[in-house]
Amino acid sequence: MAREDTPYPMLVVGASGVVEEANAAARALPGGARDVPAWLLRAHREHAGGEPDEPVFGPVGERVFEAYPVHDDGAGRVEWWLVDVTVRHRADEALRAERDSLAAVVKASSELLSTLNLDRCLESVARLAVRHLAVAARVVLPRHGHRHVVACCDAGDGAVHRDLARDAGSMPGLAEALRGFPPVPPRWLDPAEAPGWVTGDAPAGIGSVVVLALPGYGLPAGALILLRRSESHGFTPFEELFAPLFAARAGTAISIARLYAEQAAITETLMADLLPPVVTHVDGVEVAGRYRAAGDSALVGGDFYDVHAVAGAGRRSLVVLGDVSGKGLEAAVLTGKIRNTLRALLPFADDHQWVLNRLNDVLLATVGPRYVTLVLAGVERRGGRVVLRLTSAGHPPPMIVRLDGRVQVARTRGTLIGLLEHVTSVTEEVLLEPGDTCLLYSDGVIEARGGPLGGEMFGDERLEAELRRCAGMPADALAERVQMLASQWAGGGERDDLAIVAIGVPREPPPRNGPVQ
Repeated sequence: MAREDTPYPMLVVGASGVVEEANAAARALPGGARDVPAWLLRAHREHAGGEPDEPVFGPVGERVFEAYPVHDDGAGRVEWWLVDVTVRHRADEALRAERDSLAAVVKASSELLSTLNLDRCLESVARLAVRHLAVAARVVLPRHGHRHVVACCDAGDGAVHRDLARDAGSMPGLAEALRGFPPVPPRWLDPAEAPGWVTGDAPAGIGSVVVLALPGYGLPAGALILLRRSESHGFTPFEELFAPLFAARAGTAISIARLYAEQAAITETLMADLLPPVVTHVDGVEVAGRYRAAGDSALVGGDFYDVHAVAGAGRRSLVVLGDVSGKGLEAAVLTGKIRNTLRALLPFADDHQWVLNRLNDVLLATVGPRYVTLVLAGVERRGGRVVLRLTSAGHPPPMIVRLDGRVQVARTRGTLIGLLEHVTSVTEEVLLEPGDTCLLYSDGVIEARGGPLGGEMFGDERLEAELRRCAGMPADALAERVQMLASQWAGGGERDDLAIVAIGVPREPPPRNGPVQ
């Protein structure tokens, strides 16, 4: 077949870079093959300089061609044959755009999922949107009523937050995006259609605005408003791939962060009722507590204490310290039930045996094979002295630290609560003089394992010896000292739940300041 009749364009380019000959296919190209395309002219000059004979490619009109040098007469005159590779080139470009888009999405996903803080997550969405899709972005988080949380970010600035008391209907397409179902396509707008709270602080030269829905888990996570320089209502090929994937990842990240925030708020509310109280005095008597749950991250566990101030002459305030079998959240839930039951039994708090029996009945009827040990301390001030009625139910007996350094172990004992049909106990009445302190503690103190060899228990004898050195300490200092001793003994080893309450009589006359401070 003659060169004139081949379907492939052929150009003969002279040493000066001018087309000297062209076949029919070449003359049919845009421009009629009168001028050598710039990309081919550069390759021609490199070829004449002795460069390897490798194909080059570039555009001719809307098509893409690959050019091959097949003949060189040695005088700088080269015969170039062109092959149309438009389809392959577009496929390569699409593949490259998809690869770049996926890489950008993976990187963005890592940044989005790096935090569970909702505010920081919104900031990340806004910053990433500005980095890849727009010159300014607004992330709108739906709230009940007409208020919305909006994270705003402009190119070169950090994200900021503000609450807007505005109806989503003031922004075209926003209400539909916030509803999120059925899925809504991007809504393109002219900047003049957007309200002032969207465009007011944006950089100059905004050409178009688009509203994207951020899908969540079954519910819409929010909406993304992009402010772009381009006046065209459409994305580039890269953005066409990136935008929906980014919106899906952003919606997922916001949903996770929002769910975590809601669960954290619920947990905080529930924990507030499970945590022990903070008190300093009960009717002029010093009361100090210390509490630590097992594990570094746990807030509550199976140990607990409560302080109930009771008003009225001849009535005793009640201090309770206990230890529920087990650890962690399950033990904490049972602790909450026990504390609520004891709170309901406060009118009968002077009769320790009756209270223990009723609590035992409740546990046997509702909880099953779980038990608790308790120590009850009825507190009554008589002038400058304090009378304690101490009752133990399967719990380590309290220790009384006298001002002169003597340590006495209360002669009270009893059976566990929640296992047997009947509870037995022995109550002892103890008189505290000014400067004396009574220590209530859980077995997390005496059963702390550590020491020089790492496996020895702290024990009752070591606790008594340490308390002799604490004579005359205020109740708060004594409680802090005992907690510190148990922690130091255990070192970095495994720790049990720990609860401590110190009840002390001030060496100075007690303040007349009401029941609880």
